Amino acid sequence: MERARRPGGRSARVRAAVHQAVVDLLREEDWDELSLPRVAELSGVHQATLYRRWGTVNDLINDVVTEQLAQGSPVPDTGTLRGDLEAYAVNLADGVAGPLGTLFLRAAMVGSRGPDGDTYMIERAADLQAMLERAAARGERPPTLLELMEVVIAPLYYHAFFFNRPIGHDHARALVDRLLALQAANRR
Repeated sequence: MERARRPGGRSARVRAAVHQAVVDLLREEDWDELSLPRVAELSGVHQATLYRRWGTVNDLINDVVTEQLAQGSPVPDTGTLRGDLEAYAVNLADGVAGPLGTLFLRAAMVGSRGPDGDTYMIERAADLQAMLERAAARGERPPTLLELMEVVIAPLYYHAFFFNRPIGHDHARALVDRLLALQAANRR
């Protein structure tokens, strides 16, 4: 008989300690210095647990990125397409502007190259698609997921990662305006 997993408890404490250790190490050390033994040492979690649970540094980073970015930029449900898009764009702009924004972007890019390393991107795409489908169910005409990514999300990441100059709230809202204007023009 398989035991039911409890939310929280020891497993959640281990995950939180390990995630915090990864974040702390990425703040202090060169990217290439990150290793499971270093994470084990800082977190107080045995190496065997890290290898059993995550297996590789990339898998661990992917888990941290998935959790951190999902917490930092949740997909909103404000009741309107514009409200949802603006709230998401502003939250994402804040997330990539934070002290670990570019580190998490880099981690997401590196982690997504492995066979199972695209967890964050898959989960985020599903969440965003659900947001767009909610808008359609309300009778609104949402953009496609690809249009949202190309017109709003990609510029936010691009500015933060390549220019090291994150976009502010007004610019994030302007990207949403541009997307909705394109949608309106395409309807004609």
